[in-house]
Amino acid sequence: MDKDFNKNKEPESIVRRDFLKKGVLATAGLMIIPRHVMGRGFVAPSDRLLIASIGVGGKGRSDVGSFEKSGLANVSYLCDVDTRRAADAVKALPKAKFYKDWREMFDKEHKNFDAVSVSTPDHNHAIQAFSAMQLGKHVYVQKPMAHDIYEAHMMTQAAARYKVVTQMGNQGSSNDGTRILKEWYDADLIGDVHTVYAWTDRPVWPQGIPWSTAKTEIPKELDWDLWLGTAPNKNYVDKLVPFNWRGWWDYGTGALGDMGCHLMEAPFSVLNLKYAKDVQCSVGSVYVDEFKRGYFPESCPPSSHVVLTFPKTDKTKGEIKMHWMDGGIQPERPDELGANEIFGDGGNGTLFIGTKGKMICDTYSENPRLLPLSRNENLKIAEKYPRVKDGASGHQKQWIEGCIAGYGKKELSSPFEIAGPLTEALLMANLAVRGYDLHKEVLGEDVFPGRSVKLLWDNDAKKVTNIDDVNQFVKRNYREGWKNLSF
Repeated sequence: MDKDFNKNKEPESIVRRDFLKKGVLATAGLMIIPRHVMGRGFVAPSDRLLIASIGVGGKGRSDVGSFEKSGLANVSYLCDVDTRRAADAVKALPKAKFYKDWREMFDKEHKNFDAVSVSTPDHNHAIQAFSAMQLGKHVYVQKPMAHDIYEAHMMTQAAARYKVVTQMGNQGSSNDGTRILKEWYDADLIGDVHTVYAWTDRPVWPQGIPWSTAKTEIPKELDWDLWLGTAPNKNYVDKLVPFNWRGWWDYGTGALGDMGCHLMEAPFSVLNLKYAKDVQCSVGSVYVDEFKRGYFPESCPPSSHVVLTFPKTDKTKGEIKMHWMDGGIQPERPDELGANEIFGDGGNGTLFIGTKGKMICDTYSENPRLLPLSRNENLKIAEKYPRVKDGASGHQKQWIEGCIAGYGKKELSSPFEIAGPLTEALLMANLAVRGYDLHKEVLGEDVFPGRSVKLLWDNDAKKVTNIDDVNQFVKRNYREGWKNLSF
């Protein structure tokens, strides 16, 4: 791990050389002041937040629509490396200027927008959001907020350093469900929670497979080099873009990254969890022949079961064990659940086990309920936590209102100070998953040092203390021309 991990140094450029030459990033003697003046609450004459959106196809298109629907913002700039994916957004917002390269957009237009939305693949989240924060821009970043633990930590620090309003795109954190679960727990309806299960039927994309060796022509609408961004230089392969990148470690963070921020958010909020102290896992196997287990270290496994241990919090009497299961693996059905009653929402769910009872919810913390279900009849608990108007549908608008109000003026559901520790926890779980298949040859013998062990975590140093081999995944090195985040 970088010895300067927790040291504060002056910000450095993290992008291409000519980007630095033009002085876009904050440097000594120069600071670009955004329309909202770094959180001082100044509102533009238009009373609207001007947003530059990076990644505007798929979920990015949905985010752009939510920003515009709020009535408080205009998406003034659109950016996407793939004009096919951007087509709908460009058509819907003909007045918005379009760029393929976000660095060029920042370079030329940084004085003309207040905030940045990032809806790109995981491996480019941090560098795009971090660059925006260095410019004093508020940022909205899709989940998970980063690809690596180091990135998540640096982004959390940057939000406070530059005093910008942040929000991660785990929209379920704005639902009533999380707040209801907190109220039930505070009312001691299930006693002290000691165990939590979160599970998903994802991945719904290929995992546990070898990297394709087939040579495929790059679509003319796609700038493959820009799509790669910080990731290692590799040949284009078919069907990686726009979705299946999630199953490859160079770009995605697997089912944990995709659904963990949705399903683990409620336990973090209810129990006030922060950083895990240890993690262990088992993963599903793919056999390519009799007794021959496939070895595909570039790809996430087809399924996994991870157990994280969290220290006692002000909401618990002892440590908390959190079980994460993906690939369709589910925990044992609670005895309190009837034989024909659906467990979670069928494919996903979160279960809290306390000393006096249990409670459960679906994806995005929806449909919270006590077990057995009869306990929910005539249940009346006073509303203690303020609701977000429109719940998950109001998540983007809540961020916009926060940007207009100014830094620290409005409570948000998933600012980086909350989203950062959550993201770090699920990425720490991925350390165990990646470590399980980490091969190391010793004297001609196959050795997997991270398999079937418990990884012990030093949160201050941000490293595993007992299996050093897995620490290489805490902070990756960006490819040439893309500089790692640092202060």
